[in-house]
Amino acid sequence: MKPLKRTPLYPFYEAHDARCIDFGGWDLPVQYAAGLTLEHEAVRQRAGLFDVSHMGEFLVTGPRAASWLQRLTTNDIGRLQDGEAQYTLLCYPDGGTVDDLLVYRLAPDRFMLVVNASNIAKDFEWLQRHQVPGAHLEDRSEATALLALQGPRAAAILAQAAEGPLPELRPFAFAENVPLCGGIPALVSRTGYTGEDGFELYLGVDDAGAVWQGLLQAGEPHGLLPAGLGARDTLRFEARLPLYGQELSPQISPLEAGLGPFVRLAKEDFIGREALLLQKELGLRRKLAGIEMIDRGIPRAHYPVHSADGRPIGEVTTGTQSPTLKRNLGLALIEAEQAALGTELLVEIRGKLLRARIVPTPFYRKKSPTP
Repeated sequence: MKPLKRTPLYPFYEAHDARCIDFGGWDLPVQYAAGLTLEHEAVRQRAGLFDVSHMGEFLVTGPRAASWLQRLTTNDIGRLQDGEAQYTLLCYPDGGTVDDLLVYRLAPDRFMLVVNASNIAKDFEWLQRHQVPGAHLEDRSEATALLALQGPRAAAILAQAAEGPLPELRPFAFAENVPLCGGIPALVSRTGYTGEDGFELYLGVDDAGAVWQGLLQAGEPHGLLPAGLGARDTLRFEARLPLYGQELSPQISPLEAGLGPFVRLAKEDFIGREALLLQKELGLRRKLAGIEMIDRGIPRAHYPVHSADGRPIGEVTTGTQSPTLKRNLGLALIEAEQAALGTELLVEIRGKLLRARIVPTPFYRKKSPTP
């Protein structure tokens, strides 16, 4: 058995009584001393700090970098300006999903891709397989640490940790070489995976510990807590943000997952476009829908879903009792004709068919800031 990989912040976990698990070959904290519920609430009400250094970062450079990425990804790279990021997907020719990712335009001929940790090797091989002259690809994952500071107090905490005024960043914008915690340079972006305001800090692995400690110190008066993978999952779920391997996979297309706004079928050809266009023209046979339990029970990933008359129609992709809403909720990939709001269905939980209904998503939307 291979030893589990560890991020540069692993030595700091013990100070916060982290409980670690094997997450795709990484030894990562599922929660810290406060526990999942309090970490989740901290992000919704104040702020949480996540170590997500297991994510992958690729650098794409060269005169054909932009046109090559345009051919590979579903969104429109041509819409990006320097200092902007974009959510997009890589697809197989049949429309299934290779991965979902972020693309950062550093310069007209220089881009950073941020991919899921479990897919680093697969994505890199996929990109290499389709590489063209004039587009250079480099895996910078092992040299890059990534922290995510999320929550309504994130901006105030980051401003306190910065050396000098922070650049003003709108959502999906970023700035390079922002000095933090004693002058450590970081690429700071404003995207997020929790449904709240938040920032991502990309920096060298040797600097990760100093920035982690500096942010926790700056955030202490604001109620900042370190947060683990458990809270990260419940937060993204409430906001209906997909997790690869559950809402997305080689067998689930971006359109079936409800990510149509990030699939630009009108742009020039890209890998998977023909299959996705056909899906749209013929009508989707499956859709990802939000469900709420009527009967007492919690829907979990892979639990079978049946129509009201007991016919199998799909399965749950993610489900839990929402820490924010205190409701038993799930996302389910089901037959499209069963996905209308209000439709009643049955979820099979431990051999019993329990009633549920289709409800609107996202389950949670962040509140507008008070003046």
